[in-house]
Amino acid sequence: MKGNTNTLLNTFTEEAKHMGVDTRIIHVTEKNIEPCKEYIVCEKKGYCPIEDDMARELYPLLRRADIVVAATPIFFYNCTAQLKAVIDRCQTLWARKYKLKLKDPGSETRRGYLLAVGATSGKNLFEGLNLTASYFFDAIDASFEGSLTYRGIEHRKDMEKHPTMREDVQHAVEKLLQPLMERKKILFLCHDSSCYSQIAGAYAQKLFGKRFDVSCAGIQPLESTHPLLEPVMREDGIDMAFRIPQSLESASISGPPDWLVTLGESKIEPNLPHVVPMHWKLPAYADKPIDFVRKLRDDIKQRVMQFIGNITPG
Repeated sequence: MKGNTNTLLNTFTEEAKHMGVDTRIIHVTEKNIEPCKEYIVCEKKGYCPIEDDMARELYPLLRRADIVVAATPIFFYNCTAQLKAVIDRCQTLWARKYKLKLKDPGSETRRGYLLAVGATSGKNLFEGLNLTASYFFDAIDASFEGSLTYRGIEHRKDMEKHPTMREDVQHAVEKLLQPLMERKKILFLCHDSSCYSQIAGAYAQKLFGKRFDVSCAGIQPLESTHPLLEPVMREDGIDMAFRIPQSLESASISGPPDWLVTLGESKIEPNLPHVVPMHWKLPAYADKPIDFVRKLRDDIKQRVMQFIGNITPG
């Protein structure tokens, strides 16, 4: 894709990569994303019944992301229909936040940014889009940090020729990323990342995400989290929906952690040179009742608070 919007987005992501950030571009025109059909299931149960790439891929990515950038050309004073379908389907996340009163652990630090180009030069060209973007970012629990918008972009390669675009992007990316890049990294690692590390990562992210870059992973990650994880964390107001266990390699892509905590019955020996792990010995939860998992949740929460209290200066 070589259009003006992609030129702007690619410049933005390349600048982010130069700062050491792992980036991923989703071209929504290439995805199978159904429009919202207002089934109202999400407002009662917190899930959309439509099974497509939104459910399989985009909800988990939106939950995992520290920064979400929406990029679009202007169509009738708003975004494209394909992007609007994604935004409309985020009613599911809005419902979890406002109807079910659940808090996404990443909500304290997730940031949203808007990139847009339009062919005309009208002063109201981006007003509709900015309003749509503000509600979109609120629904996905991201603070709307700003935008780069360009008028009079009509012909092929207009963005490439724009006199200030690259400088604009450089300043915007630096301002957006710098507070997040200054955080020290904590990695919680267990065998399959379906329960132990997910609980620890969620509490650390929710309570201390502004000070620490928190991630969780598994040596042999499963395809999904433990079935009791979401209900027991929901009891404490924490939203664990759409979380997918990730590998150690994936969690370490932006560099080694400053602290590594392994969790489980026996010690884990990860291949992370120059990082000395701390181990939290925890009982097995397989085939255990929900009361057992509740106690495990409370134990890990207390360990997280004590651990971060010990490593926080002052």
